[in-house]
Amino acid sequence: MSWAVELMLCGGILVALLLGGMWLPFAIGAVGLVSIYMTDGWVGFRALGLVTWGTVNSFTLTAIPMFILMAEILQASGVSTRFYQGLAVLVRRAPGQLLQTNIAGSALFAAISGSSVATSAAMGSVALPQLKKEGYDRSLASGTLAAGGTLGILIPPSIPLIIYGTFTEVSITKLFAAGMLPGVLLALLFMGYVLVVAVIRPVRDPAQGREATEPGLRQFVEAAVSLVPLMTLMVVVLGSMYGGFATPSEAAGLGCFVAWIVAKTSGHLTLRDLHMAMMRTVKISTSLLYIVLMAFVFSYAVENAGLSTDLTRAIVGLDLGPYGFLLAVVLLFIVLGCLMESIAMIVLTVPLLFGSVVSYGFDPVWFGIVLVLLLEVGMLTPPFGINLFVVQGISKWPMGVIIRGVVPYWILIFLFLGLLVAFPEIATWLPGRL
Repeated sequence: MSWAVELMLCGGILVALLLGGMWLPFAIGAVGLVSIYMTDGWVGFRALGLVTWGTVNSFTLTAIPMFILMAEILQASGVSTRFYQGLAVLVRRAPGQLLQTNIAGSALFAAISGSSVATSAAMGSVALPQLKKEGYDRSLASGTLAAGGTLGILIPPSIPLIIYGTFTEVSITKLFAAGMLPGVLLALLFMGYVLVVAVIRPVRDPAQGREATEPGLRQFVEAAVSLVPLMTLMVVVLGSMYGGFATPSEAAGLGCFVAWIVAKTSGHLTLRDLHMAMMRTVKISTSLLYIVLMAFVFSYAVENAGLSTDLTRAIVGLDLGPYGFLLAVVLLFIVLGCLMESIAMIVLTVPLLFGSVVSYGFDPVWFGIVLVLLLEVGMLTPPFGINLFVVQGISKWPMGVIIRGVVPYWILIFLFLGLLVAFPEIATWLPGRL
């Protein structure tokens, strides 16, 4: 059976299973098993024990539950809420006010969450009551929360970058360093858009809410103090990695310990809160890691059948050129973003495309950042853009209102992607200094 026929058959089975309602990891695993059987028969299944053990016995992957637990502890203790309220006071006089707070708060919270969903959920839960109270435009407010949440997978630590690095054997520390400058620049681009909109037209309706009182010097001092715990945690986690004192997994464990200390001293962390944070961490982590496990089965099947090698040769044989190939990848991710969530896009495409990425001479670290930007677009793309559902679930606003709010950010991400293609040093300069 040719590689093209086998690829189409596996793709058809995957689509049929997903449309039939099967949970993603089971569908991916089933396709992997079918491919192994078509290639080697029943004998091929003997390798599954080694493949699955090699997957879960990974020191790198331990960073995922640690980073999730760190964010859950801060959210359960109320530190995240006070952080947002303090930041809102500091940017009160900026055009856009709370809308700017949403973007800046998401960017800073991203530096300790590693997850787009966690960032959107945390910021949305603390911001939306205040946004509704002050009568902010619903589309503008939901757009800043959904788009700001996408920064959670670009600004390190980033769970998708950990998974990408695990699949491709690219240094996680270098990937984190590569995401730092693009994450900051993209956040500034979002805030610049909010500033322009706030100058052009009102962002809130006084008839629908009342504006908060102007803060005094004491409020400014208290607000600045409320930012210290989270900023301290950021310095500890990122500084330990970039200073060469800890691996990403070790930094994540250290971050959990520091988060517990911060929560005990600056928050109200009870044993019940800690128990709930750990339970949520287990649920989220097991869901993610089971997808990764099944994805490695799929990846093994792809390599065993030679599909990635044959597909690479076929793509190179089309003579698309590096930028033609990159355009094809962008179009592919636009389509996939309408159909599935970010982790699924990584585990299905990276095993197939990474050989072509290397063949065309793209820097694997740079491509990891490009990949994350395309995942950000997917998170804002209906009908399955997960950040849309997070914000809609918290706000209870119509989905159409939220989609109108995220369209400008969808365009801004593509503009920034073009900038990253024109100037790859934006992503490669800092890793090159490590």
